[in-house]
Amino acid sequence: MPDGKGMTNTHAVDAALETMPYGLCVWSEDLTLELFNSRYAWTFGLAPGALAAGMSLRDCCRAVIEAGNYFGYSVDELYDAMLGRFERQKRREAPTQYEQQLRDRTIRTTYTGRPGTGWLVTHEDITDARDHLTALSKREADLARQAVRFETAVDNMAHGLCMIDADHKLVICNANYAMLYDLPQSLQQPGTLLTDILDYRFENGMRPKDGPMAFLQRRVQTITDGKRSVDICEFENGQIISLVHQPMDDGGWVETHQDITEQRRSEARIHHLARHDALTDLPNRTLFAEEMAMAESRIRRGEMMAVLCFDLDHFKVINDTLGHGVGDAVLKEVAARINHTKREHECAARLGGDEFSMLAGPLKSPNDAAALAERLIASISQPMEIEGHRVIIGTSIGIAVAPTDGADGETLMKNADLALYRAKGDGRGNYRFFEKGMDAAMQHRRAIESGLKLGLTRDEFRLVFQPLMDLESNRISCMEALLRWEHSEMGFISPVEFIPVAEEIGFIVQLGEWVLRQACLTAANWPADIRVAVNLSPVQFKSRRLMDSVRQALEEAGLPPSRLELEITESVLLNDSDQTLETLHALRAMGIRISMDDFGTGYSSLSYLRAFPFDKIKIDRSFIEDVGSTDANFEIIKAVIALGRSLGMATTAEGVETEAQLDAVRAHGCNEIQGFLFSRPLPAKDALELITRLSPIRELEPRLSGNG
Repeated sequence: MPDGKGMTNTHAVDAALETMPYGLCVWSEDLTLELFNSRYAWTFGLAPGALAAGMSLRDCCRAVIEAGNYFGYSVDELYDAMLGRFERQKRREAPTQYEQQLRDRTIRTTYTGRPGTGWLVTHEDITDARDHLTALSKREADLARQAVRFETAVDNMAHGLCMIDADHKLVICNANYAMLYDLPQSLQQPGTLLTDILDYRFENGMRPKDGPMAFLQRRVQTITDGKRSVDICEFENGQIISLVHQPMDDGGWVETHQDITEQRRSEARIHHLARHDALTDLPNRTLFAEEMAMAESRIRRGEMMAVLCFDLDHFKVINDTLGHGVGDAVLKEVAARINHTKREHECAARLGGDEFSMLAGPLKSPNDAAALAERLIASISQPMEIEGHRVIIGTSIGIAVAPTDGADGETLMKNADLALYRAKGDGRGNYRFFEKGMDAAMQHRRAIESGLKLGLTRDEFRLVFQPLMDLESNRISCMEALLRWEHSEMGFISPVEFIPVAEEIGFIVQLGEWVLRQACLTAANWPADIRVAVNLSPVQFKSRRLMDSVRQALEEAGLPPSRLELEITESVLLNDSDQTLETLHALRAMGIRISMDDFGTGYSSLSYLRAFPFDKIKIDRSFIEDVGSTDANFEIIKAVIALGRSLGMATTAEGVETEAQLDAVRAHGCNEIQGFLFSRPLPAKDALELITRLSPIRELEPRLSGNG
């Protein structure tokens, strides 16, 4: 391989050998050790000086055995095994890989033949790469330093690689580097000036988005710093290249170039999904909460702000009479009108269903908020032509003004909600400012508070169970336990209404323990291959009693931990990250499965998906609802399923209600589905009957398998 001027061959080889993160050794045809690096000796736990160039294969085997490797092997046995691998490689052109366990590490060994001269062998520690997604990027960066002077290693790299000497001339580049920048053969030759390569790239479609001059200034600074660096370069043609720079002692450097365009697009889609509503593309609760937090500092500086909470009058009637498709189209049109009405810097969010919120300001007076509310009401109330239907819908708005009605987001939202209740009660289609006398909602809340504890003693709570269907086996794989409350006086109270109250007053822990015990006792009567899923609220998850209550519930029911699946929402991951991860790992150590519920509706954090290996990601029903009417949700669902697959996590689609939704999630490789298409939540007795009746699931097999 030709050398560049300004550096010696020996120096370059030494630099390459000692900076690569892999063990490397070169063997002659007579199986004599010609060359090795310190990483090779470290891999086998050999003391310095235990190996030397010129040692025979048998002597090396003896040194490796004496260092405590290959327990149970004799020197002769290990020698015969190694000799067999070398002999087999003689008959192969392509490199051969083996994996082996050395103490507590997993080592991947690659044999590459050098026709007529011997063999090149690398030893790669892949232990961490199996456990953490981040190890993949580390391995990619490490490849930039692997065997830059050995053609076999260079040509087998997955990314573009180039080596530049101290005179800024090309020493070597691989085929992927040339392909990435479409370099002609004349610019791939050793000795080519780096400036010639860059000029060609700029002139042939690879102009940096911030301009060639800014790009060159960054590159000069990187070279001058003399440190390893990672630079993300965006180009005018839309490509995004990750450039890893590794300096060498003689003034030259090695770089890897990876096209991460699709990776960044996928990450951007996931990030956008976590902060925006899938249907309307308005900000969701996560982004709105961030905007509220930033507004608090402005309020403290004396700015007047307003929070407007509003929903659509009688929206449920549209869904019930015209269908959810029309209802979704109405929500999209409303979102468009909201965006047209608000000022550019103001934040309007869809909080769920037909509930919206807006943060407006700065204001000169409360009259500005009133004028905004009037414009919103007038705009939303205009007739809509949707799918051949003339739809007229109104809105009611509640307003809380800061700092008069509160100086923090939570208080402002609560007071705006109270004002919204008053606006609805006063006839809808209007707006109301918060007033301190608005306590009707609080009275209802107090009734729920007092009734919660009595509800347990009066046996007013019960569990229902909704099945999860495995799309590969076409069988029920799990039953999710759902809590229901039939109040003796107020009748059925929705979990959406009483669960937040139970959390706020601290009763959710006791209530959650009851749910856990009852769910385990019920599941103990099911077949052994069916799990039960139980939701944990953030408050219950952070309870000190959690581990004991889970363990006790399993023991009382005689239920194996492997049959219990605990579901947490993304809000659990917000605070106390170390304690959160410790609790998750402790539950996993017991044999319990952990699922992330309602993915994408809350505080999605890709860092947590990397930090803790969830067993399952449950895709929220909001992304499934529109799957038949919008291509956007196909991309969202596909991105989440691909994310789960890359992290080794199963995916479950929630809220599957139609055949079209089933076909869509199946086509994208989803593992499980849950929804009314198969079953509504059932009482325990009916759930057991369903399990018995659908085992095997003869009734559903044609639909699930796509044969009918």
